[in-house]
Amino acid sequence: MRSQIQRQAAHALRCSRHIPAARLQSSTAPLQPSLRCAALRSISTTARLRTGEAPRPATDFGSLDVLGNTPAPSTSVDVCMHDGFGLNSNVTIRGGDGALLVSGEAFSWRPWAVRGDGQMTILNKKGQVEFSKEAFGVLDLLWPRPGTTPSPRPFLLARMQMQWLTEATDLLIIGVGKEIRPLSPDTSKMLASLGLRIDVMDTRNAAAQFNMLATERGVSDVAAALIPMGWKEGVGAALPEDHAKEQD
Repeated sequence: MRSQIQRQAAHALRCSRHIPAARLQSSTAPLQPSLRCAALRSISTTARLRTGEAPRPATDFGSLDVLGNTPAPSTSVDVCMHDGFGLNSNVTIRGGDGALLVSGEAFSWRPWAVRGDGQMTILNKKGQVEFSKEAFGVLDLLWPRPGTTPSPRPFLLARMQMQWLTEATDLLIIGVGKEIRPLSPDTSKMLASLGLRIDVMDTRNAAAQFNMLATERGVSDVAAALIPMGWKEGVGAALPEDHAKEQD
C-alpha cells in the first residue's frame, strides 16, 4: 500500500512540471481590465416587461400645464389687428388706437396725440420710441406705488374706491409695433420713477407675454401698453375706412 501511494505522488509531481505557470495561478486573481469592463457593460438596470404586460403609456405633457384650466383675464388680447386689438371680453379697439391694459381695465391709447404738434409719430430723431409722461397718466394714478409703504392721501380717497387705482402694478410690457425698437433714455427714466419695471418688445410678442403673465400672476401685477401692428411713422395705423368715419 505504501509503495502504491509513493508511485502516485511521484506521478503527480512529474505531471506538474509540464503544466504552464499561468495555469497554476490562484483562482482569486483579479479580472483583467477588459474582462471587468465587459462584465460591467453586461449589467442592465432597466426593468423588463412581464409576459403579456402592456407597454407603459407615453407621458401626456398637456396634463402638466398647470394654467390649462385657468380662465383668461377679460383684458387678455385675443387678436392683434392692423389698426387695433380684440380683447377676451369682446371689446374691440379700432381706428388705429393703441391699447393700455391696467388692472383689469382697457383703455384706447393715443400717446402720439398728447405731443400737441399733430404729428403721427412716436420716434425721436435717433429712432428711439419716446413717450411723454402725459401718455401714462393712468399709471401715475396707481396707488400705492410699487415698493412703497401706503400712507393716507385724502385727495385720493374718492379714487381709491376704484379697485384699479388701489392695486400696485409691478411690470409694464410695451409693444412698439410690428418691429422692436428701443425706448429713449428719458422715457425709461420717467417710467422707472413710477416704480415700474419695463419690458419692451414687438406688439405681437408683447400681447402674448401679457396674456401669460396676467393669467399666471393676475392683472394687478402686470400692465401692457400696445401700439397697433400696422403703425407707420407719420401715417399711423388707421385704415382708409377709419379716416372716412372720422370725417363723417
